[in-house]
Amino acid sequence: MTQREYLATDPRLSAFATPLLTIDRSATTHNVALMADWLARRGLEIAPHGKTTMAPQLWRQLLDAGAWGITLATGWQVQLARSFGIGRILLANELIDPAALHWLGVELADPSFQFACWVDSVAAVELMRSGLAGAARPVDVIVELGGARTGARTVEEALAVASAVEAAPELRLAGVGGYEGSLAHSRSAADVAAIERYLDDVVTVHDRLAWEGKPIVTAGGSAYFDIVADKLAPLVGAATVILRSGAYQVHDDGFYKGITPLSGFRSAMHGWARVLSRPEPGLAILDGGKRDFPYDEGMPVTRYGRVEKLNDQHAYLRYASSGQPVVGEVVRLGLSHPCTAFDKWRVIPVVDDVDSADPFVVDLVRTWF
Repeated sequence: MTQREYLATDPRLSAFATPLLTIDRSATTHNVALMADWLARRGLEIAPHGKTTMAPQLWRQLLDAGAWGITLATGWQVQLARSFGIGRILLANELIDPAALHWLGVELADPSFQFACWVDSVAAVELMRSGLAGAARPVDVIVELGGARTGARTVEEALAVASAVEAAPELRLAGVGGYEGSLAHSRSAADVAAIERYLDDVVTVHDRLAWEGKPIVTAGGSAYFDIVADKLAPLVGAATVILRSGAYQVHDDGFYKGITPLSGFRSAMHGWARVLSRPEPGLAILDGGKRDFPYDEGMPVTRYGRVEKLNDQHAYLRYASSGQPVVGEVVRLGLSHPCTAFDKWRVIPVVDDVDSADPFVVDLVRTWF
């Protein structure tokens, strides 16, 4: 059957084997609309990070809701996005791979394709120049100011990179930006202060450069976009201020639930696993593990308690005597970190109402990792 033919049969979730990952359609619709409203009230743009899902169907939902473009992390991800007709892309990374640069130089022959990538050193500028020999047109680059990962470490270093870009005919200086999330992992006063200092430096780099036209200023992952919005607000109008939050569309029941600055998001991803065994009091073994569900930012949670350990295909669920899972029962899992959930699945069922007894499957989302 084709996907359309299959969905016309009105399948229900119970027709699928476990373990399984699902997407809640109503939750993604709600989350995207909530974020779009928040951005509009602040005059901000967003290019959500597509690596979170690597699902062009879900990217299209974001673009249809007004996203400025899609952010990606690698050259091959950009190639994939182009094959699906994505016309405006930020590559939030350095691009110095000769093969990727050659491809990009040819792809830029399409005048409707808008692309920009990071550059954080004079050495990277020289490698880009070499790889872009014969390119259809100059490549827009954004000087990356860094803190804990890539990026120039000081304002003066960033300005030196900008000078090298301006002297390179293969490149065009298009903006300044970076990623504040690598500096922190909590909402402690020290972490917030580190992010604010970093964003002040981004503004300083913007202010000290002379721009042709309206530059891009970009930061803002899924954890601290409120701080980014406040710090970059004075640049709105003079610059196109772009956030790159990607997790809000799917959200989660773990890390992002605990740290998101905007209340009201709902987790749109859920795991489903069957109770295989209750080998001893207080312990249930489920049929899903590391191959199926994310665990790098927290273990799955259930109505019976939290999973304490995962093997490749088993989960160890500790439960209290007040509620006992039954062998054969299918348990819904709340998951943490969508970025490491979607990469485990090639096709993900979309359900209409995750809280119903047996939801209808209304779509199938394919991932392209």
